[in-house]
Formats: sequence, structure tokens, C-alpha cells
Amino acid sequence: MSLRVTSSAQVWQAVQLLAGRPRAVVLIDGGAGSGKTTLAGALARRWPEAQLVSLDAFYPGWDGLAEASAMVVELVLRPSAPGYRRWDWERARPAQWVALDPSRPVLVEGCGALTPASRALADLALWCELDEAERRRRALARDGASFEAHWDQWEAQEAVHWRLHRPRELADLVVTVSQP
Repeated sequence: MSLRVTSSAQVWQAVQLLAGRPRAVVLIDGGAGSGKTTLAGALARRWPEAQLVSLDAFYPGWDGLAEASAMVVELVLRPSAPGYRRWDWERARPAQWVALDPSRPVLVEGCGALTPASRALADLALWCELDEAERRRRALARDGASFEAHWDQWEAQEAVHWRLHRPRELADLVVTVSQP
């Protein structure tokens, strides 16, 4: 059962309970434009020892939500030699490897971050929630025409992720993030 919260301060209180745990893992999921990146950035500023990982860095293209979701478990959260291969959006191909320190906490944010498999490896799971119209407005204001051309394609992948993995139900906290 998840708890609904409305501020990053309330989320920070939950994150502080992880202080001192070796390799604490926080997952942040939600639809495009729901505030995942805003929340993750706020947490990372207050938790400088944590490594911030955004799925935006390694989605393998506009059809890559499911593949990136699997990479969270297979690469980012694995116990030895964790990391991920960046995606070069301009050249539409894999880019350099980004190594993560297996001894430091990690914040993983992005649509697809929270699945039953990744939840089993995490200490705290967050779901960012916002109505679709506002999410779309925010996402397009942030990413413009590049995202607008792919909105329906991405939204369909989100729907599949939500149906298959039920990330909202896996979350400890359901968060509504206001604009920074």
C-alpha cells in the first residue's frame, strides 16, 4: 500500500531513513512530464553522495522503454560493475559506458524504472502522478517538437509498462510534484 505525498520535503524524510545503508536504491517512475526529473534533481541536491541515473540517458531510441526498463535490473542495479551504456540520440546508436560506484547510493528515475524485478532490488520506490493533460503540457514545454512528434508512440509504451508491471502499485509513495 502506498502513501500519497505532495512535497519533495516529505519524500526527503523517507530518503533520510536510508542514510548509512550500503548502496541504498531509490526508484522514481511515472509518466512523461509527471515530475520524475524534478523530484530526482531535488533529492540529488540534498543527497550528494547518491548517484543520479536517468533512463533518458540510455533509452535506446523512441521505442526503447521496455529495453531500458530491463537494463535497470540487468546493468544499473547489478551488484558488480554496475552502469549503463549511454544512448546517442543524434546518431541513434549506443555510446560510451557509464560506470557506477557499487558502494554509493543510487537514484534511478524514468518511465520504466519501477518493475517487480527492480523493486526487489530497491529500498524505496516512488511513483510521480499527474493528470495526462498537465503531463503532456509539461513534457512538450520541456522537450518541444522533438517529443511532440513521438508523444503517441511513447504514451503507448507507457501504457504497456503500466499494464504489465503496475509500477504505481509497487510504489511506497505516490507523489504529485509541482513545478520548480
